[in-house]
Amino acid sequence: MRFDAGVFWHLLFSDAFLRPAWITVWVTFAAMTIGIVLGLVGGLAAASSLRAVRVAVRCYVVVFRGLPTLVQIVFWYDALAELTGNWINLPALAAGVLALGVNEGAYMTEIVRAGLGAVEHGQREAARSLGLSVWQVQRLVVIPQALRVIVPPTGNQVISMLKTTSLLFTIGVQEIFATGTNIYSVNFRYFEVLSVVSIWYLVLTGILTLIQRRLERHFGDHWTVTDSGRRGALSRMFAFGGTTT
Repeated sequence: MRFDAGVFWHLLFSDAFLRPAWITVWVTFAAMTIGIVLGLVGGLAAASSLRAVRVAVRCYVVVFRGLPTLVQIVFWYDALAELTGNWINLPALAAGVLALGVNEGAYMTEIVRAGLGAVEHGQREAARSLGLSVWQVQRLVVIPQALRVIVPPTGNQVISMLKTTSLLFTIGVQEIFATGTNIYSVNFRYFEVLSVVSIWYLVLTGILTLIQRRLERHFGDHWTVTDSGRRGALSRMFAFGGTTT
């Protein structure tokens, strides 16, 4: 069977994928918002002095990173309704966003934990000696410095999330891939349809990659490397220690 250029160009410039593309982008950012919030809470909780809290965070990370994403999607959409006697029966879109968001939270917990752990302990001690509260230390000293470690992998996670949304076709969410399967199940032009689907994903991931690079440059400009290393947050806030560039 030869390649049908007419079908390809017609689909590529039609509006058939506009709404699915919007759903894909919306699900990506909605799920990432849930994941980032859970990751921030989990990352901070992982450093808690309470052992029970640390164990709970570790169990969350192990379970949701260990289970296949597709299994989690089907669980939230089908198994949860059965488990609760249909008392909780989530629509496909809500179940998909929740499944992807909770799953992403496990990965973001590790990213945030690593970012917070990268900040020197002396920075915290110096901030506390100046009379800052624990929350002020986190907000003014630790988190701003941790962002340089957190931002790059978070950008990668956003791009990965956009591609993972294709799994939602299994529960009937009409994102890009689901729309493609609906079309080629009618016209049987698999190669042409999947080529258009691939182009849509490449365009969207390309845009996200450009945004990611701009954010990395933006945050990178705030921590310039000198011969003596990076200036700490306290040095910048109170103008002592380190060297200027």
